[in-house]
Amino acid sequence: MKITAVDPFYLRIPNITTAADGTQDTLLVRVRTDTGLEGWGECDASPLVSMAVYCCPMSHGNIINIRTSLIGETLDSPNAVLRLSEKVLRNGLDIQQIQHAYSGAEIALWDVIGQKLDKPVYHLLAEMSGTSDVAHPKLPYASVLFGDTPEATYHIASGLREQGYRAAKFGWGPMGKFGEANDIALVRAAREGMGPDAQIMIDAGVVWGTDYETAYNRAEAFAEFSPTWLEEPLAPDAIDAYGALTEKNPSVPIAAGEGSSTYRMAEDLIVNGGIQFVQIDAGRIGGILPSFQVRQLAEQHGIQYVNHTFKSHLSLASSLHVFATNPDFDLLEYPAAGSELSQRLVKNPFQVDPDGMVRVKALPGLGVQVDTEAIRPYLAPVRIEVGADTVFEQTLL
Repeated sequence: MKITAVDPFYLRIPNITTAADGTQDTLLVRVRTDTGLEGWGECDASPLVSMAVYCCPMSHGNIINIRTSLIGETLDSPNAVLRLSEKVLRNGLDIQQIQHAYSGAEIALWDVIGQKLDKPVYHLLAEMSGTSDVAHPKLPYASVLFGDTPEATYHIASGLREQGYRAAKFGWGPMGKFGEANDIALVRAAREGMGPDAQIMIDAGVVWGTDYETAYNRAEAFAEFSPTWLEEPLAPDAIDAYGALTEKNPSVPIAAGEGSSTYRMAEDLIVNGGIQFVQIDAGRIGGILPSFQVRQLAEQHGIQYVNHTFKSHLSLASSLHVFATNPDFDLLEYPAAGSELSQRLVKNPFQVDPDGMVRVKALPGLGVQVDTEAIRPYLAPVRIEVGADTVFEQTLL
């Protein structure tokens, strides 16, 4: 089958704020074929910056946009996805945002090929790697922001406990901004709200930059509350600082990796940063295959692979297929809060089963359907002109 269209869509809620909430807008990518099959993917990036990578005019042979590279190509097998990924990244060699932006199209390609072959994406990955194709349930941890105060954080945590969550991650907000006592109070509130038996995770939101000493001291201070990990205490590219931090063997394990926009960045964090949990966003790193390659690297190094998903259940689907077949990677970041846009994006979101677990859908492709009617009100018109030429005009859903 031939690829006939690669359409990026910019969606946003009416009022964007400075909150660290990536659900306020998004870039969806739809890939259509001459057989009538279509697939969807989502980028976790600045939508308009990524959209430019899909339609920017050619500058030279190393700056060719994603749509030009894909339209007219043959898509008939998982190997075709690999071939097309190599072509897109080679043609866009000098586009610095290329992997990040391409994530949406790459995910959509897997969605299409899974539908064509009538297999879930996790089956295709298992076949390619020669591993088991048995999917395993994951424990969802509700992914939320810290409240503005410890009291607000306690109410958020107790609300999650009442909803039945057995794990939750609290991040960003005031963490690291008002001194050690406030940081400790926030974590104490999260623990008290969730109760003694639940897992809690702490996301520092890169607040300490390269200051690994402060990160170490906070990890030691947080240890009495038994968090599963301290996430992103340092900047994404602070590899030496991560190495120095993990060399000190803090009492709380260190997690990072969501900022990795290439496999190499994730590899650096694992090999030289010494992290114990690697968190990968399929919508940032270039899609499903590079995420799967990081999963394999995590297996080789004996550390835990975890998805990063603070978007929609379309993003959740692409992330879950990556590690569904590994029983030891049993934690799933689950978007428990977010904008109406993120909550309405798919028709069949992942449900938490009565046993408190989430399971991948054994359906062709990603196994979720974008609800085009529900998200149409969030479609932001985009038209890009250069001189008298229209470079891009967003199509209707």
